[in-house]
Amino acid sequence: MITRIVKLNFKPEHLEEFKSIFEKSKEKILSQKGCKKVEMLQDVNTKNIFFTYSLWETEVDLNNYRNSELFAGVWAKTKLLFNDKPLAWSTKKLNEA
Repeated sequence: MITRIVKLNFKPEHLEEFKSIFEKSKEKILSQKGCKKVEMLQDVNTKNIFFTYSLWETEVDLNNYRNSELFAGVWAKTKLLFNDKPLAWSTKKLNEA
């Protein structure tokens, strides 16, 4: 399993717009081959910082999504709202408590 974590820093006036884009897209993302989970998280103290958290069966599945028309469309809308460059990590779980 691959966990993809993306940190997004938005202009304060665009928070609701991002939330709307995410809500309209999440079911489509979940329907992508290998996607097991997708969530939106908001920083507790800095309200314009969000994280997306998604769980993928394989890195190939994640990369297929990242190269899809769906991703291109969602990203084109989202990147217009940024206050800073996004940061992304692809991770795998080493152990679990």
